[in-house]
Amino acid sequence: MSNASGVIPSNAMSTLAQQNPHFRKRSQIACSKCTLGKLCLVRNLDEDETEQFENIVNKSRPIHAGEHIFRIGDPLDCIAAVRAGCFKSYVIDKNGEEHVLGFYLPGEIIGFDAIDGKTHKANVIALDTSSVCGLSFDSVADMARQLPSLQEELFRVMSAQISELESNAADLSAEERIARLLCSLSTRIARRGYSPTEFNLSMSRRDIASNLRLATETISRVLARFQSAGLIRVNRKKVELVDLDKLRELAHRDTG
Repeated sequence: MSNASGVIPSNAMSTLAQQNPHFRKRSQIACSKCTLGKLCLVRNLDEDETEQFENIVNKSRPIHAGEHIFRIGDPLDCIAAVRAGCFKSYVIDKNGEEHVLGFYLPGEIIGFDAIDGKTHKANVIALDTSSVCGLSFDSVADMARQLPSLQEELFRVMSAQISELESNAADLSAEERIARLLCSLSTRIARRGYSPTEFNLSMSRRDIASNLRLATETISRVLARFQSAGLIRVNRKKVELVDLDKLRELAHRDTG
């Protein structure tokens, strides 16, 4: 399925579901048994509704760093729930410059950008070895019409993604932007049952800079400044938030 560059060609995940033996119905792995069940779309469904939802879920094969699951212009066939790993969404401007739009962690949903216009507006690529659950969008939409709890969860997820985008668009200093990102990652990782103060960054400094609309050198300088101030400790990709309260204060000091 991959081309010479190791990138999945521009086709829909539903095609992968049909043609790739590693992307198939995952009836052997029930949503009710999944460790991400309390984060994903099924979290407010009852037992019968969850069983119904499982019938529209496909589990991907391992997706390696550098492989795309969506490309700009792909038709809206599927959305994807991250099971493992980390993804970034990005676009390329007319000058060939990459702009990172966001990052996706386990339990988060990718692909809502395609609802308007029925095609994906961003490329989505794995940052490390990852896997997803593919969900037919038409099936999810039909089920949401029948299950108010699923419809409400879809609205909640969309709202959370919009809020994250609005936060990045705010007029903030470099320190505030980076503090917000660290606090956001802390909160999102804690929801998965992991430490809110110690984690690895799958994204590069360059990706972080692009997402926050800062220079890569600024990211390195601010992280060094935070470390000198006793707010964090950084060892390559590993980050420890030493004073999470102060980081949160910095991240939200201009929000009123």
